Amino acid sequence: MEKTLFVIYVADQERSRVFYQSILEKEPVLDVPGMTEFMLTDSAALGIMPEQGIAKILGDAVPHPQDGNGIPRCELYLFVDDPSASYQLLLDAGGKPINSPEVRPWGDLVSYGVDPDGHIIAFACAVFKDPLQ
Repeated sequence: MEKTLFVIYVADQERSRVFYQSILEKEPVLDVPGMTEFMLTDSAALGIMPEQGIAKILGDAVPHPQDGNGIPRCELYLFVDDPSASYQLLLDAGGKPINSPEVRPWGDLVSYGVDPDGHIIAFACAVFKDPLQ
């Protein structure tokens, strides 16, 4: 597998591009009508696609994505150097707070917020070393 693309559906592609550009602190590698992509790693990317565009592709086979807008439909769990600083970037970009960084039972320091479409974003860094590594 050369590349994995995770796509989220959004109400406003431009608004989401600006939001993700701010919180990821990087430029998109693709930004055309109907799709914006940000590389997350060498082989994983985040795609941002307008709800209306994917609705045309999917047709009546599934509910229209706009019917779920504002409801958490996915979680982006992003490993970062400083979950507090990334959480602040989310707030500054207009994201909604859930909670500031806390050490979670699985050993990560994680903060949670919400993007403009209701997608959950977690910023994490490992606090405890995995004994299996």
